[in-house]
Amino acid sequence: MNDDQARTVIAEVLHGIAPEADLATVDPDEAMQEELELDSMDFLNLMIGIHERTGIEIPERDYPEVATLSGCMRYLVARAG
Repeated sequence: MNDDQARTVIAEVLHGIAPEADLATVDPDEAMQEELELDSMDFLNLMIGIHERTGIEIPERDYPEVATLSGCMRYLVARAG
């Protein structure tokens, strides 16, 4: 998986959770929850959706690493191996 593929997975899963959310407007280094106005349940559903799409499990202890768009993309690329 490369950065573009990771971004696509995130965008597609996010669309199912918050259809109005637009990753094009997100600062990739700011917290996605704040940038996209996601509540904690939305964020959890995003993590579950990413796991279902990719098979990559994201344990709760790693949530700080995936809190930003850029961090989430790096995480997925690194673990998609």
